[in-house]
Amino acid sequence: MSKAKGLSKNFRTSLWVVVFAVVVYFAAQNIGAFGNVLLVALGFGAVVLVHEFGHFIVAKLSGIKVEAFSIFMPPILLGVKKTKNGFRFRILPKLLAKEDEQEADETEYRIGLIPFGGFVKMLGQDDTGPIKENNDPRSFANKSSGVRAAVIAAGVFFNIISAVMIFMIAFLIGIKLPPAVVGGVTPGSPAALAGLKAGDEIIEIAGKSDDLEFSNIAMAAALSGKDEKIALKVKHEDGSIEDFAIAAKQNQTSMGTIKVFGIAPAQSLTVAKLPQNDADKLFEKTGLLPGDHIKTVNGKEVQSYWELDRIVRSALVPAVTVSVERKGELTEAQIRLNLSPAGMYDTNSESKLSRISSIVPRLLVTAVPADVELKSGDIILAVGEVENPTYKEMRETTTEYESRELPIKVLRDGSEETVTVVPERAADSNEVLIGIGIAFDAEHPVVAGMIADEDDTTPAIPRGATITAVDGVNVSSFYDVIREIRKNAGKRITIDWRLDSETAGKVALDVSKPIDFPAIESTFAEFIPFENLKRLYKASGPIDAIVMGYKKTIMFITQTYLTIKRLIGGLISPKQLMGPVGILTFSYRIVAEQPFIYYVYFLGLISACIAVFNFLPLPPLDGGLIVLLLIEKIKGSALSEKTQGFITYAGWALIGTFFLYVTFNDIVRSFFSG
Repeated sequence: MSKAKGLSKNFRTSLWVVVFAVVVYFAAQNIGAFGNVLLVALGFGAVVLVHEFGHFIVAKLSGIKVEAFSIFMPPILLGVKKTKNGFRFRILPKLLAKEDEQEADETEYRIGLIPFGGFVKMLGQDDTGPIKENNDPRSFANKSSGVRAAVIAAGVFFNIISAVMIFMIAFLIGIKLPPAVVGGVTPGSPAALAGLKAGDEIIEIAGKSDDLEFSNIAMAAALSGKDEKIALKVKHEDGSIEDFAIAAKQNQTSMGTIKVFGIAPAQSLTVAKLPQNDADKLFEKTGLLPGDHIKTVNGKEVQSYWELDRIVRSALVPAVTVSVERKGELTEAQIRLNLSPAGMYDTNSESKLSRISSIVPRLLVTAVPADVELKSGDIILAVGEVENPTYKEMRETTTEYESRELPIKVLRDGSEETVTVVPERAADSNEVLIGIGIAFDAEHPVVAGMIADEDDTTPAIPRGATITAVDGVNVSSFYDVIREIRKNAGKRITIDWRLDSETAGKVALDVSKPIDFPAIESTFAEFIPFENLKRLYKASGPIDAIVMGYKKTIMFITQTYLTIKRLIGGLISPKQLMGPVGILTFSYRIVAEQPFIYYVYFLGLISACIAVFNFLPLPPLDGGLIVLLLIEKIKGSALSEKTQGFITYAGWALIGTFFLYVTFNDIVRSFFSG
């Protein structure tokens, strides 16, 4: 028997030596990545350890026997314990020495071999099952329900305190966060209807004005009551201040249903960091590199992203020239533009579709999912039975073909091709979609249709006809058409068109309002990722830092409870939640790509979230144990050990299933999504 034990110990020792050697080898080969992983493990583990330390310190003060308190997780690297004969030291006891089981009243303080988290072990308490009965008065089970509740709640309390302290440190050092500045508004949203515009800064929300950042806007909307109007004080770009009262509305997003104002965060003029492959593609298509800061557009100096956006939208030209600051030097890049609908498509009315005067160009595909046979740059010639469709006609036909094969004829590289797609109803919008991006074919002045105002009697240009001249000037693209219409704004002009070699004609067109909403605007032909606008948030002193840390902790606790409420109410999909793998992956990216202060800030967020999660009324979580104590207080006695065991194991099964589910989604998102 002793020989078998010896062989077993030798096997474990050999196994750990091999594991240690492999870790050392990979650490040496990837020292930077290993350092980042270690930092993530230590940081996240510290948040868990703080929780356990809360249980430990209150248990000690309450006279409960704490059998072990460990920094990091087993196997034991080092254990120190005071015994009747002095101090006992254990170094790798599972591997190198015989276990010493002598009794002692003191706590063994351990350092685990796995640098992550920690735990506390109290006499008569077991996280994996019911409370154990014990005659020792120092047993957790033999203390009053009030003492046990204090010990259990201490972990949550310490996580809240640590979150406040972490945020306090972040604000003492100073951290850049997105300010409460309107970057844009969703057409038709409460913010748009109220008149908010890009560049507006919200300086007060419901009477609160200190240290506002963009997350305060989102939280004010999400937490508002039904039809409740939130008072906003807004500072416009010209310095004027205006009061608004806006009621948020429910909006279906990829993150579920949530109440929003329809305000987007502001972007900066600096191109965001990208993986090398993506950076190379961006440079190839736009001439821009990550870190480039845009200074001028077509010779006009810009100070903000919304200035850039306004210039681009009104350009209505094939491309714009931008000057950028790159590593201290100025350089130029030419960026292609698309002609796109201004504002929001209205599929209920042809008269509200975007157009040039009364002329609607053909549709152009700009973005395509991987599983669709269409390609970026395809010009749509027919959808189903409809030739040269307008956007409204394409939407109607797409809806008609829900879950059926829809033939689409396109012009691709000068040749006509027909592809088949299957439109499906989108869960986040309830619309039947193909999933493609749409702009207008600006390179060819081919008419998809004519949309006239009610009092307009202008003869229609035939669908599919090519415009050949505007007021006697030959044109070869819609950019030429726009140029000539702008030149003759307020006049009545003649449009020459040709349908084929035998059919041609001309119409007189009133262009008193040539480019007006609903109209056409320019957008970047390629997506350019700009960094979010950020502003330094720094406390004026320790007291201010504590106040800022407290407010931020309360905000994240509230946000976590709101997420749980939406999850239970079916307003958010569990697929959107982030589990341990997702958190660690996200943490690694922060450590690897962002200044260290953002990782500190993220740990504060995690600490606040752990406090909320642990206080949920579900055994074996701390909140669930508090519920069992309340039942005991009301009942006059504790539930039977069998009942407690059943409840605890059921809770573990539920939590385990949930964690497996979110972990699976984390892995899919982190390693298999595009």
